[in-house]
Amino acid sequence: MSGPLGVGKSTVSKELANSMKQCTLIEGDLLLHVYRGETEPPWEERLRLAWLNITAVTRNFLRHGFNVVIDFVVEEELEWFCGQLSDLDVTVHYAVLYAEPDTLAARLRQRGDEQYIDRSLFLRNKLLSSPANELFLLNTDLKRPEELAEEIMHDNRFQRIRYEVT
Repeated sequence: MSGPLGVGKSTVSKELANSMKQCTLIEGDLLLHVYRGETEPPWEERLRLAWLNITAVTRNFLRHGFNVVIDFVVEEELEWFCGQLSDLDVTVHYAVLYAEPDTLAARLRQRGDEQYIDRSLFLRNKLLSSPANELFLLNTDLKRPEELAEEIMHDNRFQRIRYEVT
């Protein structure tokens, strides 16, 4: 599940995870913000390590028969991530949630995160303009989280890649 801040990734991810049997929810932000103490790696290193950890945890749960829902902003990492799962028999469902700029700004203001509006709008534009995301865009403006989760699970356009063990 990808999309800018305030779009509803966490809400839809939780709804999706709760609707499945044997499912785990990986909240990527938790793995991005694990650092304590005085020293924190630079942003690019933190992001790289977060993706490595998301991948390791995902593989672990998949090997033990769990479905996995990942809530994290995916910028250029999708192909790499799918490649990391290429030895497993998995189907990846990928959705990029988006909303209108006014909707994002209102949601962020409502939850007290006004300082993230510019970042959210930047990510929105970046994700919408990426050719890799074109088929996987899903507008959250007029749909409830349970409707979005249902659409992601059952609409084949969100079925990104199927890898099978050979």
